[in-house]
Amino acid sequence: MGEGSCEEQQKRSEIYTYEAPWPIYAMNWSVRRDKKYRLAIASHLEQFPNRVEIVQLDDSTGEIRSDPALSFDHPYTATKAMFIPDRDCQRPDLLATSADFLRIWRIPPNNKDSGGGGGGGESELNNSDSMITLQSLLNGNKNSEFCGPLTSFDWNDSEVRRIGTSSIDTTCTIWDIERETVDTQLIAHDKEVYDIAWGGLGVFASVSSDGSVRVFDLRDKEHSTIIYESSDPVDTPLVRLGWNKQDPRYMATIIMDSPKVVVLDIRFPTLPVVELHRHQSPVNAIAWAPHSSCHICTAADDSQALIWDLSSMGQPLDPAGLDPILAYTAGAEIEQLQWSASQPDWVAIAFSNKLQILRV
Repeated sequence: MGEGSCEEQQKRSEIYTYEAPWPIYAMNWSVRRDKKYRLAIASHLEQFPNRVEIVQLDDSTGEIRSDPALSFDHPYTATKAMFIPDRDCQRPDLLATSADFLRIWRIPPNNKDSGGGGGGGESELNNSDSMITLQSLLNGNKNSEFCGPLTSFDWNDSEVRRIGTSSIDTTCTIWDIERETVDTQLIAHDKEVYDIAWGGLGVFASVSSDGSVRVFDLRDKEHSTIIYESSDPVDTPLVRLGWNKQDPRYMATIIMDSPKVVVLDIRFPTLPVVELHRHQSPVNAIAWAPHSSCHICTAADDSQALIWDLSSMGQPLDPAGLDPILAYTAGAEIEQLQWSASQPDWVAIAFSNKLQILRV
């Protein structure tokens, strides 16, 4: 097939693919209005130096390109990467990553496509104006230069100076990244905390190896509410958490090595409001639609990304359960999934060394 027809076909199908030079683990959309179709991807390599790249889809050509100036070395695999939730471009352009520490990276302003930057962004502390620089390295352990590895983090939409991190040392830490200080650190669970999500200004939830979803309110740090505990078998670890931004009564969680996704209504703790059962292999990622309170996307080791309409939540369901309204099959197990907040028609998935952007 000639290149032209291939490109036309790709435009019609609205699937764009980027091949990274390494397996992709962390991945995130930018939310800035002036950076549509921009994503960060991070490598999953066994060695100490890993990589992070910022890539951009040129929607006129359908090509996703990486900019050497916006690619840099990262210690260990980044467990998560996330752009600052600053849609209106009021603040510096920042990217956060978690691994051994929480790191905040500053992206140079007006970096359209510096093209032959020469890959000089290798160093964590390269001060060239056109390169990404490390702005902060945040260690939540006051007693040591080391801290328990961070499993995840979430950036607060309502108060962007706040980032919450989750750690294998059972704690969640709330950072003030402007002051580079810890606001709050609390023992959140009995075992490793695997994920954290904000549900508003001072409210966050976390999931853990102890099998529970807990909700915390920063106005009352001594107490938490257990919303759900995994039951079969008891204490099976919960590995991911998604809080519905459009309707914060709802959240979804993933059980380790399970093909099931559990959707919770925080007004009615302990019992799922619905369980999604159509994956054939363990689920790895969930993403609520940024523009609709009742749509969620799930992705799994069965190479499937499924979109579900949950508008019947809370009503009696067919005993056979809910079916997805849309299914996409990727070329391998899907590790990551992100729904674009600034371009809600687009979902990104990562599998093996490929990033795909899909119109839904």
